[in-house]
Amino acid sequence: VQLQASGGGLVQAGGSRNLSCTFSGSFNGFTSFFYGIGWYRQAPGKHREGVSCFSSADLSTYYSDSVKGRFTISRDAAKNTVVLQMESLKPEDSAVYYCVLSRYKGGAEYFCLINDYDVWGQGTQVTVSS
Repeated sequence: VQLQASGGGLVQAGGSRNLSCTFSGSFNGFTSFFYGIGWYRQAPGKHREGVSCFSSADLSTYYSDSVKGRFTISRDAAKNTVVLQMESLKPEDSAVYYCVLSRYKGGAEYFCLINDYDVWGQGTQVTVSS
């Protein structure tokens, strides 16, 4: 499976930005599977943080406390795509954002916390200017 992430860039504080992640391919020839998918971010000098995740098994979503109420994750199953809508952006949201995916049947919150995934996408930089 491959992940293609896009949407990063420069945005002013208080603004909005959407990140998109599309997956393609298969796991050992299987193209239909339950999965967890989400976004991690890492800023210079900081630990990686699971920001938001989605589970296709129970359709649950998870948001870290730092983004709850400002970010929304949504899935387009037909396009194998998840979109992270980021609103009311703050300078502290500046980071490289990585899309992650694994075969997975649990809930979104645990998926976002395990920090161990089958596939990591290339990072996309989000910079929020003050």
